Amino acid sequence: MGTIKASWYNVSTRQTFMSRHAKAVPSALDASLDAALRPSEWNDYVGQRQVKANVRITLDAAKKRGSMPEHFLFYGPPGVGKTTLAHLIATQLEAPLKTTSGVAVERAGDLAAILTNLEPNTVLFIDEIHQLPSKVEELLYPALESGTLDLILGKGPSARTVELSLPPFTLVGATTRVAQLSAPLRSRFGGGVYQLDFYDEGDIRDIIRRSARLLKLKAPEEVVTRVAVRSRATPRVANMLLKRVRDFSEVHDKKLSAELCDEACALFGIDTLGLTKDDRRYLEMLDKSFRGGPAGIRALAAALHEDPDTVEYVYEPYLLRLGFIERSSRGRILTTKGRAYLHGESGLF
Repeated sequence: MGTIKASWYNVSTRQTFMSRHAKAVPSALDASLDAALRPSEWNDYVGQRQVKANVRITLDAAKKRGSMPEHFLFYGPPGVGKTTLAHLIATQLEAPLKTTSGVAVERAGDLAAILTNLEPNTVLFIDEIHQLPSKVEELLYPALESGTLDLILGKGPSARTVELSLPPFTLVGATTRVAQLSAPLRSRFGGGVYQLDFYDEGDIRDIIRRSARLLKLKAPEEVVTRVAVRSRATPRVANMLLKRVRDFSEVHDKKLSAELCDEACALFGIDTLGLTKDDRRYLEMLDKSFRGGPAGIRALAAALHEDPDTVEYVYEPYLLRLGFIERSSRGRILTTKGRAYLHGESGLF
C-alpha cells in the first residue's frame, strides 16, 4: 500500500440536550436562557474546585509554551458542568469551539469530515463520547496521539492508506458512562481524566443566586433554599426549577416566596428532596413488587416499562446519593432509609 500525506482545515457544528428531569422539550427562549446562565468566566464557575484547579494549570502551562494543551475527558452525571468546562477551556485559550456528540458521528467519514475541517487551534467538544462506534473510536487514536488521520481508500490490491495531517486541536470529551469507553481511548486523554460529582447545597445556592440575578428575579433567601434542596444537587436542575417557579409566579401574578415555591413544586410533582413521581414509582415498585429486593436491573426496568440504561443512569444515581437504594451483586435493594421515605416516616414531601 502507498502512503499519501496531505492537510485540510475549516467548518463548525453545535448540539444541545436537556435532562429528562425537565420532562419537556426546551423552547428557543429556554435554550437562549440556558446559554445566558452558563458561566463565561472561570470565577463564575461554582464548584468542582479540584477539577477546575487542575485544568487551569494545564491550560496556563500550554499557553506559556504557545501550544494547544493535551486532550481532556470529563465524566459524571448529567447537568454537573461538563459542557460548561468545554466552553471555559475554549474561552481561556481564546480558541474557536466546535461541538458535536457521539451519537451524531455514525461513520468514520463523519469524524474525518469534522477533523479535517477544523480551524487550527480549535477546541473540539464531543458530548456523550461513549456513543462513538468502535470503528470511529479507532480512527481517533492517531488523531489524538500524533495529529494525523489514517484513511484507507479503495479495496483489495488497489487499496492505499491516506495519511492526513491535522491542524493542532484539543479534544474535550464528556460522558455519563466512562466505563463504556475503551481503555486505549481513555489513555489518550493526556490533559487528564476528571470525574465531576454532584454539588453540595452551598454551591447550589450560590448558583441559584447568580442565576436569579441574571434573570432579574428578586429571589428571597427562603426561595433560594427551597429551590436548592429540590435541585438534586445538580446545577442544570436548579436552573430549570428556578425558571419554572418564576413562570408560576408570573402566571399567578404573585411575588416569589417560600409558600409560592412549595405550591409550584407540588404542582410539578417535585417533593422536598427533588424526587419526582417517576422516582417514587421506582421506589414503590422495588418495595411492593420485589419486596424491597434484591431485584435485577432488567426485571426492574421491565416492571417500570423503561430501558435498563434509563433506570441505571437516570433514576438511580440520585437515589443512591440519598441512600434510598443499594446496588449489590444480586440486584437493587431498598434501604431502611428508602422505606422510611416511602412510608412517610421522615416527614418528607
